[in-house]
Amino acid sequence: MMEALRAEDLVKRFGPVTALDGVSLHLAQGEILAILGDNGAGKSTLLKILTGFHAPDGGRLYVERQEVRLRSVDEARRHGIECVYQDLALVNGLSVFHNMFLNREIVHRLPIPLLDNRTMRRRCAAFLEEIGVRVPSVDVEVALLSGGQRQAIAVARAVHAQARILLLDEPLAAMGARESGLIVDLLLRLKAQGLAMAMIMHNYAQALDIADRVMLLQHGRVTHEGAAAATSVAALTDIVRGDQPERRAISP
Repeated sequence: MMEALRAEDLVKRFGPVTALDGVSLHLAQGEILAILGDNGAGKSTLLKILTGFHAPDGGRLYVERQEVRLRSVDEARRHGIECVYQDLALVNGLSVFHNMFLNREIVHRLPIPLLDNRTMRRRCAAFLEEIGVRVPSVDVEVALLSGGQRQAIAVARAVHAQARILLLDEPLAAMGARESGLIVDLLLRLKAQGLAMAMIMHNYAQALDIADRVMLLQHGRVTHEGAAAATSVAALTDIVRGDQPERRAISP
């Protein structure tokens, strides 16, 4: 599989605190990587470096095998990296189609600038149908959707923005089984289309069900990386408890 994203020996310090201490990862097109770890493990810091929000103090980043320096979130987006955070960044009082085109609105320029609602509505409906996202109507306010539907809209918006690498922060948090299933189905469809995805997760069992590979962070270091099919909840729990010797990830 073609490499989508690679990080080598990332280091990030905040004053005397080392948040990341030589973290490496790799992500291929059409692959899902689950990034696991307790609070304070460095997961959020890693995500913010990959999205251009933080600059690393050391290490290198590669997008599609080209070294990059992400100086801003906008620059990361220009490289095809999009992130869906837990708050989803949706505007509850706006319709589904207005949220899909938020900050990327289609506008009639003449004779005066006006939103081209008809085109945005049509394109939104077509795109949601294409990737299998179902909502009552693209005209409905996002506030009236279920949690799973809102998460699906946030993911769809990122993909619609031409993302090739999608980062997700706890995409299944606080969801019931049915809504989680809707999101998992969506992510698997996007994976089949070649999208590369890395997800921060706390739930080991969910991660092993969804991901191709899992990576465990502890105190800013990678202590396990391997195929999900060859990893168990018990093994991850043992590593966290310190029942097994630490093993650093080995990149191919």
